[in-house]
Amino acid sequence: MAKRVLVLNGPNLNMLGTREPGIYGSETLKDVEALCRQTGERLGLEIDFRQSNHEGELVTWIQQALGTADAILINPAGYSHTSVAIPDALKAVGLPVAEVHISNIHQREAFRHHSFVSSVAFAVICGFGTGGYRLALEGLADKLK
Repeated sequence: MAKRVLVLNGPNLNMLGTREPGIYGSETLKDVEALCRQTGERLGLEIDFRQSNHEGELVTWIQQALGTADAILINPAGYSHTSVAIPDALKAVGLPVAEVHISNIHQREAFRHHSFVSSVAFAVICGFGTGGYRLALEGLADKLK
């Protein structure tokens, strides 16, 4: 049976491809979803791919992952730096978590240097563009063996 990975994307990631392409590139969220599905198929992972601009919806999806997913890959986007509810939900479900950022958050504005989610993630990948999702899925596949 394939391991199930919930891939969550936070606010403004629906604007990929048009939002600050100098920072985030020209790939769209649909491109990222295709990358995740292709990578998941190669690794024997079932991918559930979602995006929301609403913190509460992300928290609900994380809570619902208990019993329906084996791991979570999350790009919390702006909520990385502001949300306590998201890492609390991730801790509550107790699944392996990989955190991804398209840009290198440590080379950007000082407020982006800290992520509340990082404290509950077994791995954090940033600065590899959308390829970071592939790297995170590969790491999760290894973790789930």
